[in-house]
Amino acid sequence: MSLFEKGLKALDEFRKLNQEQVDFIVAKASVAALDKHGILAMHAYEETGRGVFEDKATKNLFACEYVVNNMRHLKTAGVISEDDVTGITEIADPVGVVCGITPTTNPTSTTIFKALIALKTRNPIVFAFHPSAQQSSAHAAQIVRDAAVAAGAPENCIQWITQPSMEGTSALMKHPALQLFLATGGNAMVEAAYSCGKPALGVGAGNVPAYVEKTAKLKQAVYDIVMSKSFDNGMICASEQAAIVDKEIYAEFIKEMQSYGVYLVNKKRKPYWKNTFSVLIKPKMKTAQVQNSIQRWLANRLRGLQNKPALKYRKKPIFC
Repeated sequence: MSLFEKGLKALDEFRKLNQEQVDFIVAKASVAALDKHGILAMHAYEETGRGVFEDKATKNLFACEYVVNNMRHLKTAGVISEDDVTGITEIADPVGVVCGITPTTNPTSTTIFKALIALKTRNPIVFAFHPSAQQSSAHAAQIVRDAAVAAGAPENCIQWITQPSMEGTSALMKHPALQLFLATGGNAMVEAAYSCGKPALGVGAGNVPAYVEKTAKLKQAVYDIVMSKSFDNGMICASEQAAIVDKEIYAEFIKEMQSYGVYLVNKKRKPYWKNTFSVLIKPKMKTAQVQNSIQRWLANRLRGLQNKPALKYRKKPIFC
């Protein structure tokens, strides 16, 4: 029996559940993920080699607690509203089997989030994890699934491709039983999800600028930018990629940024960087180094340097 055949069977079983049963399942599943949020964060950090362990733990907590609390009183099963004046009755019904595509940047937190909202809406979900985060993502999905099934959810409410490949993901996207995409990842993947002919909710990397206007509270603005950009080594899609600053406060802005250890490539240093990379033909970003901590980057190149998880931003230089 294929993943989608199992998913359709789970869908029939989901439709038999009432709101109280659904909320109980979601509560138990979220608590299970909450109990393992630190273990999952370390698994994601060790498997991908990216980001900051403590920040990944925070993202897991956000998915387990904030998201679940936010939708706690949301009605998603059966009659959800009745209007005696208009005579309109709203009934919530599952959309069908959902495909969840997850990234390497936020593997466990995205998996937890999508699994929980699928449970809340009684939709079976089939995951296609990013190959470089397959094990940690599957670990998160298994924790949520096992707790959900123990609480009364269908056996195949949460499934995933065990051997990730482009062919497998492509087949998943084209399957006629698929009803909705929840796509998180690179631009090409999100675009493919939007182009597959099925409804899709996608999010990918942004190119986010932060505009600092001359009347802004400068210390707060700089603090917020540095905190946001350094969180999980800038792995969040909404992390600032550029700062646009009014010239009246530019010098003060730079001084405040440097007080946090931010590295400035000024006019004197630019020729060095230009000469360093001018020998390359059509240079491209080395994505394997993106979101690496300085400690880990050096540890991969210098023998004998202990490879430790990245420290908080206040204890390490930030390079911009």
